[in-house]
Amino acid sequence: MTSWAARFRLRQYIKASLWIAPLFGLLLGVGLAEAAASADGASWLPKTWDYSASTATSVLSSVVGSMIALLGFVVTIGVLVIQQATGTLSPRYMRLWYRDRLQKAVLGTFTSTFAFAYTLLRSIETDSVPNLGVTLAGIAVSVSLLLLLIYLNRFTHNLRPVAIADIVGRAGEQVIARAVAHARSTATPDGAPTTTGSTTGSVTRIRTERGGVIQALNVPGLVSLAARHDCVFVLAASVGDFVPPGGTVVEVHGGASPPAPDRVTGLVALGVERTIEQDPAFALRILVDIAIRALSPAVNDPTTAIQVLNHIEAFLHTVGRAGTRAHYELADDRGRLRLVLAGRPWENYLELAVTEIREYGVTSVQVCRRLRALLEGLLAGLPDECGPALQAELRLLDAAVDREFGDDLRRAGARTADSQGIGGRPTREPAPGAPRPDEPGA
Repeated sequence: MTSWAARFRLRQYIKASLWIAPLFGLLLGVGLAEAAASADGASWLPKTWDYSASTATSVLSSVVGSMIALLGFVVTIGVLVIQQATGTLSPRYMRLWYRDRLQKAVLGTFTSTFAFAYTLLRSIETDSVPNLGVTLAGIAVSVSLLLLLIYLNRFTHNLRPVAIADIVGRAGEQVIARAVAHARSTATPDGAPTTTGSTTGSVTRIRTERGGVIQALNVPGLVSLAARHDCVFVLAASVGDFVPPGGTVVEVHGGASPPAPDRVTGLVALGVERTIEQDPAFALRILVDIAIRALSPAVNDPTTAIQVLNHIEAFLHTVGRAGTRAHYELADDRGRLRLVLAGRPWENYLELAVTEIREYGVTSVQVCRRLRALLEGLLAGLPDECGPALQAELRLLDAAVDREFGDDLRRAGARTADSQGIGGRPTREPAPGAPRPDEPGA
């Protein structure tokens, strides 16, 4: 029986593959052509759908040639997307681009129309013309052209850094919301018994042979398996971590008969790179990558970094309100501890979001002002437990500005919060507890 991890990897491969949809399109086109050819003798077809053999041959030949040309055009666009994404955005974004359903629909429609027209072309004879099929081929070309226009419009707008930041940020926020809701629904209740299903007693380490990045976990499956063997699983690494070959993936605590290692590793999907499915920090990583690339001397586009910071701020608001923790304890149906997962606390997300942007963007007044507005906005809008980490980042930002700007006037400007980073009067009052730029020692 195929393990959950193998099925997960297969789903990931199918989602990222660009050849599966066109293959199904080819098969569908052949099947539809055969069905259309068999229906040509029906008496209900209108007389206006009658074609001569030469006309039908010309029409279908044109359809076949146009579909091949359009496929080449879409492939050319794909190459340009790859060049732009890897050069000016982030190579990590390519994983999302491969999965775009519209792109697969376009490729599948083109190959289906090609196979449909080519199959009909082979069936044309002097006294036998697939009239219904020729008409449907014309309709299919019209649909293909419409999809091509939608495709061009979509990628013309969605290849802008701010549009990509919005897509990636929303994907990460959805993952956080699902993960936190599931963790809260299965968390161990206060006063849960620890005599059975505790992290004490014998420990068996489950190791992986192939190694790789932990892409996802079957959390319900791990809880169920631990309950059946009356033990506790402690994940030695979190989603997104790289585990070398032979590294420990899960520690099994307690239990009279530990589960088979392959049963446990079959619930932990390993791959060659991180995914967003269960790793919201990877979405934040992509956002930061786009921002710091815009701040590189070769690009020198701080305005793009400012726009990405808008989405980073929204992402951090979601994380702060969700109340992420350093680890999660999940229970079975009887409330007994069965699974301990490593998580990421709020401080880790905040540090990932602002550290590199601050270090690479400290020479830009825009970036400094926008970062301060971001931190003060979070300080005002998030629970009090998020405050210490935000205060620490504000102090680090002040220290970086002081090192970079030697004169008082420029330093004061760089230390003024501005949600647009454009200068002038402050657009946001400092949050309670945040140092004001004009205060001594601020």
